[in-house]
Amino acid sequence: MEENQPKTGQYALKFGGILGLVSIVFNVMLMSQGLHYEQTLPIQLIGIAILAVVVLFGISQYRKANGGYLIMSDALKLGTGIAIVAAVIGLIYFFVLSNVIEPDYMAKVYEIGRQKALNDNPNLTAEQIDQGIEMQKKFAWIAYPVILIIQAVIGLVVGLIGGLIFKKAKPAY
Repeated sequence: MEENQPKTGQYALKFGGILGLVSIVFNVMLMSQGLHYEQTLPIQLIGIAILAVVVLFGISQYRKANGGYLIMSDALKLGTGIAIVAAVIGLIYFFVLSNVIEPDYMAKVYEIGRQKALNDNPNLTAEQIDQGIEMQKKFAWIAYPVILIIQAVIGLVVGLIGGLIFKKAKPAY
């Protein structure tokens, strides 16, 4: 007898959308506090924790819909899929933020980076720092695929952990 097994893609889209929206809310909260230029470790860890909670919740919901069973490959697909969907939503939000909501966002980011470089490297001249910033501007586009890859890897790791936690094979008979 054929059972209707839930589709990992549907769950990845659903929970990836949820994660994307929660991440946008988190970033709007940071923006309202003037912290959206900060890339401190606590802010990054909170973002990873949000990702982990949503991925683990998505995996547990998939397992529940699958009659209490979960195989490792489904957990890996879910973790990676949820993270990639959320990353795409986050990149769209970032594009809107940096081009519509706050068009001078990147200029401010580069100026903050310039000041930090001046403070951290007093032996560098202003011209050297400006050259470095110009180089960063030329290769800024590479951040988009790198963010997708990093999110996919984090999702894969969380999916692996979730798979190890929630794994339960169907009986052979």
